Amino acid sequence: MNSIQRNKRHFSLALALTALLAANGVHAQTALDDILKSKVLKVAVQTDSAPYGFVGTDLKPIGLDIDMANYIGKKLGVAVELVPVVSASRIPALQTRKADLVIATLGKNPDREKVIDFASAYSPFFQAVFGPKNMPVKSFADLAGKSVGATRGAMEDQELGKVAPPSTDIKRFEDNNATIAAFVAGQVQFVALGASVAGNMMTKNPQLSSEYKLLLKESPNFIGVAKGEDKLKARVNEIVAEAKKSGELDTMAKKWLGRPAGDLPL
Repeated sequence: MNSIQRNKRHFSLALALTALLAANGVHAQTALDDILKSKVLKVAVQTDSAPYGFVGTDLKPIGLDIDMANYIGKKLGVAVELVPVVSASRIPALQTRKADLVIATLGKNPDREKVIDFASAYSPFFQAVFGPKNMPVKSFADLAGKSVGATRGAMEDQELGKVAPPSTDIKRFEDNNATIAAFVAGQVQFVALGASVAGNMMTKNPQLSSEYKLLLKESPNFIGVAKGEDKLKARVNEIVAEAKKSGELDTMAKKWLGRPAGDLPL
C-alpha cells in the first residue's frame, strides 16, 4: 500500500468515525454553543417554592430564581424559556437535556455532584426566625420570654434549640402547616422556618406583616449544569461573579428575601 492509498484509507476511517459519533449524538458542539446558536436558554425552575419561584397573580412564574434566570439570559443575549419542575425532577431535567440550567433552590452535596455539575452559588437559602415587623428583635437574646413556633425535629428546630435563651418558649408542632397555622392564629409570637416555607407563608398572609428576623443556618442555592458542560459552567460563573461585584445579587436577594445575598461560596 503506497502513501496515497494509506492517506485515503485514513481519511475514510475518519469519515466513518465522524458519522458513527454523529449517529450516537456525540459532537464537539457544547451546550453553550447550542444556546448561543438557538438564542434560547432553557432553565428549570420551581413554581411552588416562594419566594424563589412561584406563580404570580397573572399566573406567570416570578421570584428570585426567575429573576436570576432572566439575568443570565440577558447577559448571554438570548431569550429564556422557563421549564417548570418539582423538586424530584430538577436533576433529571438536566440529564435528559430538557433544561440547560437548573435554578431552583438546588443545594450542593456529594451525591448530586456525582451526576451533575454545579456553577456558583447565586442566593442564600436559610433557616431563620420570622416575626411581626412591629416586634423588634436584633439578637437571639431578644427572644427571652417570647414564644417561637417550630416544626418538631426540623433543622430550624435543632438550630433554634442551640441558640435560644433558656426562657424562650419553643412550641413544637408536627409539620410546617401546623407551625404556620399556630403563628397565623397568634398562638406563638415568632416562627422558625426554612426560607421558602416562610416566603410562601408571608405571600399567602400579607395581613401578618411579618419579616425575616434572625438567621439560624445558611445553606446557599447553586446553579445546576449538566455533567461535562464546562464552557457553560465557566460562562455562568463569570456572570454570577459580575452580578456579585456589581451588587445585582444583593439587589435580587433584598427584593425577594428581605436581606442581601451576602458572602456566597463559589
